[in-house]
Amino acid sequence: MLILTRRSGESIKIGDEITISVIEIRGHQVRLGIEAPRNVVVHREEIYDLIQEQNRLAAEQSPDSLAGVKSLWKTRQQPGMPGAEERKAAS
Repeated sequence: MLILTRRSGESIKIGDEITISVIEIRGHQVRLGIEAPRNVVVHREEIYDLIQEQNRLAAEQSPDSLAGVKSLWKTRQQPGMPGAEERKAAS
């Protein structure tokens, strides 16, 4: 792990396309600004961990547990059901 010391207004470059800037230091909090290309996803660690956990849980779902969703989808696709005309016009 690389450990760097930066003051407010200073930055760190990661490769050619990512810049992390120290915006403000207030007590025990540091505000960072991150400039990165749109194809680089940036999350706080706790949010990233939550996304990974939700993805893991979704991957563990059995096909049987999705039967209710399939049934609901088929019901919503029938003509005369609310939203059916909007979906038909959009396709």
